[in-house]
This record gives sequence, structure tokens and C-alpha cells, in this order.
Amino acid sequence: MPGTRNRSSYQQFNNKDYEGDEGNGQSQDSLDDVEEETVPAESNGNVRQEDDMRGNSPPRRFSKTCVKNVFTVLLIFIYLVLTAVAIFLAYQTISDFLSKLSQPVMSVSYKEVDSFSPPGIALFPDDAQLLSCKHHYHDNIPPLVDPGTPQEGDCEITEVTYFGPFTERKQKRAVVVRGPSDVKNKELIFMQFSQNETQEDFSAISYMLFAKFSDLIESANKSEFMRDCERNYSMWTFSGGFRTWVKMSLVKTSGRRSEAVEFRQESGVVKFNDKRSESEQTVQLFFVVFEWRDPYIQEIRLIVTANPWSSIGILCVVFMALFKAANFAKLTIKWIIKMRKRHLKHKARELNSIS
Repeated sequence: MPGTRNRSSYQQFNNKDYEGDEGNGQSQDSLDDVEEETVPAESNGNVRQEDDMRGNSPPRRFSKTCVKNVFTVLLIFIYLVLTAVAIFLAYQTISDFLSKLSQPVMSVSYKEVDSFSPPGIALFPDDAQLLSCKHHYHDNIPPLVDPGTPQEGDCEITEVTYFGPFTERKQKRAVVVRGPSDVKNKELIFMQFSQNETQEDFSAISYMLFAKFSDLIESANKSEFMRDCERNYSMWTFSGGFRTWVKMSLVKTSGRRSEAVEFRQESGVVKFNDKRSESEQTVQLFFVVFEWRDPYIQEIRLIVTANPWSSIGILCVVFMALFKAANFAKLTIKWIIKMRKRHLKHKARELNSIS
């Protein structure tokens, strides 16, 4: 009896549990089956997603790293090109500065004046004789009266004897005439010389122009002054039997350390119609006219176009560009090393997870 009572109570307990399970709509076996079916499915899904992520993530990382490396190499190449251009620009700037410094440029300007300082006209007649020297205006030269005979003159004349700078043993005689000054009224000086018959094939009189006649008058040693003038100024000539018309122009040259004054001239020659008798024609005549060409003084200045401040500014910009390029290269190298270390760390982590 006790055994039957225990068995019936056990069956009732099982029946109650079974009825409770039926009331809930599903049994324990069915739940176990559902769990066995869903869990593997979910676990398999998680495994597949992880496998997909593991399978897809390395190519993405590799592609990003590759693009970054290519971009970095491209930037380094661009900066290397810019650095080479900056170095070439610095070299070109320095070479241009040195070239302009050694080769100054001439700047020509013209200054208009009403009158010039009377120049000195030094003539070297040798055996010739000065017959006349007169001032005229407006190119009005009257006809000659008794050519070949001495006539009155109104010129200021000084004679100087000295030994030449190139022929020290030969004494020279210079007839120095005060030149014209009134360029506005076309002042000119007309001179004539005569020379007896000579054995030479050609006969000419040399002359020289220097800046100021007053410098000769005020000099303490006129001979030394004439030596210096002959050493520094050019010599010209005019021939006998002609009237030589000399038109002068003044040129002032300003150099780096000193200033120089020189004359440029244009000369025209006209044949003299000798109407003297044959006996008088044995004496050769020389005629010369000195006049200013125009009222302009030509001023030439040597200008160094090399500006040190602009060159220094360009070099500063170039060196700043070089500094920036070097700094960028340094940061780029650090970034590459950092990315390399990070890539190796991720790779080692993936290998550890797989193992």
C-alpha cells in the first residue's frame, strides 16, 4: 500500500507538470529542440560574420595603407622638386647679383644750358703762325680780307711750352685759346694760320680740347697742367688749304669713384678757293672754326643695377622654403615610421588571434 501510494503520487506530479507544460503551449522537449536549432544557427551566423570581417578587413587595411604610402611618396617627390627649384633659384640669384655688380649699366641723360664754361683750345702749330683769331655770332663769318696777312683779333690767348708726356726730350709749344661759351647765340671762334713751304708730303696742325680754360690760368704750373691734359685728352688735326668747321659737344661721365669730362666733335671740311697770286700761294693757309654743336650736356652715369636688398629678400624666401621642405620631410619620415609600427602591431595581433 505504501508503494502504490507513492507511485500514484509520482504519476500525479508528473501529470501536473505535463498539464502545466501543455497549458504553456509547448513541452520541455520542444524547447530543447528549439534551443538546439537556434543556438547553432546563431553561433554559426556569428562565426560567419566574424569570418567575413576577418576575411574582408585585411584587404581594406592594405588598400588604405597603400594609398597613404603612395600619397606620401608623391608629396615627398613634389617637395624634392620644389627644393631643387629653390636651390637653382638661389644659385641663379647669386650669380645674377655678382654679374650685375661687375657689369654696371650706363644711364645717359641730357642737360640743357644757355652757356658753357669756356673750354681751352690748345693748338700745336709747330712752324705755323697764327694770323688771326676772332669771335663771331650766328654763324656769320665775313669774307676774308687779305688772307695770309696778320689781322686784328679779340681772343684771349696764352702760350705754354712744355715737354710732352710721351716724348720727354722734345719740347712742345701750345697756343691755348679761350673757347666760345654763348651757345644760345651760336658764338664761334674763327682762326687762320699760315705756314711757309715745307718739305713734308702732308701738312696739318694738331689741336686738343680740355674742359675749362680757367683751370690753365689758375694753375700754378702751366707746363705740368698741359702735360696732364695731353695724357688724358685726345688729339685731332685739321689740314691746310681747307676750312675745318669743328662742332663740339661736352660729355660728363660719372664713374664709381671719379668724374671725367671729354669732348666729342663733328667736323666738316670746305675747300679754300685761293685767289692769291702764284708767288703768294707758296705760303700755305689753315682755317678752323670752333663752335658748340647744341646746348645739351650729355651726362653718362654708371649705375649698378644689382640691388642687394632685393637679392637678400629672394634668398630669405628661398631659404625659408628649404627649411619648410626639410621640416615637412622630417615629419613625413616620422609619420611613415609610426604607420609602419602600427601596421606591424596590427599584423602581430591578427597572428596571435589566429593562433
